[in-house]
Amino acid sequence: MKMQSLFIGLCLVTLAACEVSQPAPYEQDKAPEERQEYNGAEGLAQAQRDQDYLMDKELRDKCNNAKVDLAVAKGEKNDREIARQTDIIKQTCRQSR
Repeated sequence: MKMQSLFIGLCLVTLAACEVSQPAPYEQDKAPEERQEYNGAEGLAQAQRDQDYLMDKELRDKCNNAKVDLAVAKGEKNDREIARQTDIIKQTCRQSR
């Protein structure tokens, strides 16, 4: 009986130690662009959210750059560049509904 309670106690201590040594699910102190490590189910869920955010950010950046380039092209009356930037805007900018 004493041996059994000792064994159970050691198991509990071991399990507690394992829980303490688990790494964080993701690097919470870093921005999504800077995160490199994700652990466990929560980490995988965060990795997916970060990937969605980064793809959306890339599209927003391309959209904003195209809008600036379109304004420059209009100022220079460069029809070819106006058409090119308008096409990029159609592909990357989300339309407000």
